[in-house]
Amino acid sequence: MAAVDANSVVAIGSRVRALREAMDLSLRDLAERSGVSAPMLSQVERGETSPTLQVAARIANGLDLRLSQLLRLDEDGAVTIVRADERRRGPTSVRGHRYEVLTPPLPGQRAELSRHVLDGGAATGGPGDPPVHEPGSRETAFVQSGRVVLHCDGAVYALEAGDTVTFDADLPHHFENPGPEEASLLAIVSAGLRRS
Repeated sequence: MAAVDANSVVAIGSRVRALREAMDLSLRDLAERSGVSAPMLSQVERGETSPTLQVAARIANGLDLRLSQLLRLDEDGAVTIVRADERRRGPTSVRGHRYEVLTPPLPGQRAELSRHVLDGGAATGGPGDPPVHEPGSRETAFVQSGRVVLHCDGAVYALEAGDTVTFDADLPHHFENPGPEEASLLAIVSAGLRRS
């Protein structure tokens, strides 16, 4: 199996690292997801080795990408499209919370858009859960359907379909659906410094 062009090794390595970090995966996590050993992944990320196309394809799969996306063969200028069947899905929750990440895992991306669906009585987390976003992050959520309640840093905010809320996402927070019907919301989390 042919190796990836040597001129692309460093670019691929830094891209793999950026994508892995954007997905909050350790080398070990990506190794488990891709079937490529952590030492090999480390060498690829540092540009010390050129992966075969087979290994690059396994790495891409571990990052929820097609090989062409990892190698940037299908990028056309500054536009990246995530098709409905290509969304990254979050782990299924026993709490009745399902979500999909709608933005692509691009290196250096400073914002992530996700869609959350809450069954009746379900929540995205609970009291005492640690903040899941980096310091300085801001979150804006738009309620698409149903009613949700935002619990943020000890305060409670009732939201209806069509309402939008923005808050410091590095504070303890979670959304819950108090009603019997399903509720959905779009959330965008952006990194950056909190305004004083």
